Amino acid sequence: MCGMSQQPPVRSTSTRPPARPDASMSLLTNVMDHSLDDGYAEAAARKRAAGGGGMPKTLRARLGLAAGLVLAALVVTVGAAQARVAAPAVAKEREELIDRIDRESDAADELEDAVDKLRDEVDARRRAALKHSGGDGQGELIGILSGATEVHGPGVKLVVNDAKGSGSGEDGDPRGSSGFADTGRVRDRDMQRVVNGLWESGAEAVSINGQRLTALSAIRAAGDAILVDNRPLVPPYTVLAVGDGERLSTRFQNSADGLYLHALQENFGIRTGISVEDDLRLPAAPSVTVRTAQPRTESAQPRTEKGTS
Repeated sequence: MCGMSQQPPVRSTSTRPPARPDASMSLLTNVMDHSLDDGYAEAAARKRAAGGGGMPKTLRARLGLAAGLVLAALVVTVGAAQARVAAPAVAKEREELIDRIDRESDAADELEDAVDKLRDEVDARRRAALKHSGGDGQGELIGILSGATEVHGPGVKLVVNDAKGSGSGEDGDPRGSSGFADTGRVRDRDMQRVVNGLWESGAEAVSINGQRLTALSAIRAAGDAILVDNRPLVPPYTVLAVGDGERLSTRFQNSADGLYLHALQENFGIRTGISVEDDLRLPAAPSVTVRTAQPRTESAQPRTEKGTS
């Protein structure tokens, strides 16, 4: 048996690159290698070739801030200049307006003074006419009864004042259903009853806190205030009545209105005091309205028209 010679293995002369480990992930490899689009890459290259990447952001921010400050300073400067120009005109208009208000106020004061003088003149002439009318002293009597002339003589002085504390409505309330929580205050209807009681008891002239009352006077309420002929009064209310002092005082206290006032004092603590005076002085009414009666004529009779059916 002859032996066969052993030959070395034959090697290929062609060389092949080794396979990549991520050859099976070609899609992910392509995305990672080309993350920037080719168009963006070309634009960035052109920008770098033209000027080296553009202006830094910090510099742009500083330039923008400087431009804003310059614009704000310009606006403030223009506004100040316009204000300086308009200031004299505004001051002049203000002075003219103040002068006009002063002139109008002075004119209104002059007109008010003229009205007061004319009213006083009319009242004086009316009182003079009433005093000299009628003859045999009737004119003077008419002036006294109408409140057109001042009067003085004996009479009574009655002071009515609010209670020191507020009372509550109990049985025997002389006011009835008052509707007021503070029953210790003097009300307008209380003063109405006082004045009417004095007239009924024989008073020839009556005044409240210096306000002369006439046959046409009205005592009303405005909130908690009492008005006499639309003029507010404050307590205590001092009522002066000219007449026969002793007789007037006795008759009033025994009248229904005097007993009413006494009940207010007992039930609600309203303070009252009456005294007889030798000489009282009552002023004339500030304004007197004169009304005269006219006889009724035949022509003034109401006519009755017959209707047709």
